[in-house]
Amino acid sequence: MIRITEQESKYHNIDQMEVLDILKGINNEDKTVPLAVEKAIPQIEKLATAVAERMKSGGRLFYIGAGTSGRLGVVDASECPPTFGVPFDEVVGIIAGGDKAIRRAVENAEDDDVQAWIDLQEFNINSKDSLIGLAASGTTPYVVGGLKKARENGVLTGCIICNEGGPVVEASDFPVEVVVGPEFLTGSTRMKSGTAQKLVLNMLSTTVMIKLGRVKGNRMVDMQLTNHKLVDRGTQMVMNELHIDYKKAEDLLIRYGSVRKAVEAGTK
Repeated sequence: MIRITEQESKYHNIDQMEVLDILKGINNEDKTVPLAVEKAIPQIEKLATAVAERMKSGGRLFYIGAGTSGRLGVVDASECPPTFGVPFDEVVGIIAGGDKAIRRAVENAEDDDVQAWIDLQEFNINSKDSLIGLAASGTTPYVVGGLKKARENGVLTGCIICNEGGPVVEASDFPVEVVVGPEFLTGSTRMKSGTAQKLVLNMLSTTVMIKLGRVKGNRMVDMQLTNHKLVDRGTQMVMNELHIDYKKAEDLLIRYGSVRKAVEAGTK
């Protein structure tokens, strides 16, 4: 495979650039990311469809990754419960080196090709579930090892990478390859590659949750009411759905605990 993510930046002597030129260069590279994601939409469609089908049958979604990729998986997983009201163990993000690696690098964690499966065993992963490996390079041993063992045990496998081909793709039933090209800062895949992975994760989890019935119209009707802003947003939703005033809508929302249940109660 050709590791495009490691190729030299097309910008030279960036340490001698003026601040404005650095910012414009980074921005120019960032503009190319959505176009690369667009080319991968057919792959994303296949992965999202397969994951949604598994989850409709009671399966869970797992992400594994190291470094920036692992952190992005943890972020996406942690945002699904408050946004869509799913249980905290339905979408799970695992990072090489454990939770402490979210804040600081853990030496050699990504090079262990056995540990991912050990980490997944703590959640009793099984053949109903889906596992997506996140690796900008497409070669991370932690991710490769986890995907291989998962596939051997009947788990649906997918990946989001920023090179074409390689061992992570070979271990995935549904690979997503978003080739964004060399980074502005040579090899710094937390930049364009990380942005691409974040965009795909947004698309994937949102699409899956919509297909699981966690959205009505264009509203997050199962979101958790964890602060005043979200209570107000939920109240506005109930008002619009039932055509009632703010106070009545808020009372219904507080009593029933979610927009969905409040609307259902208000229409009886």
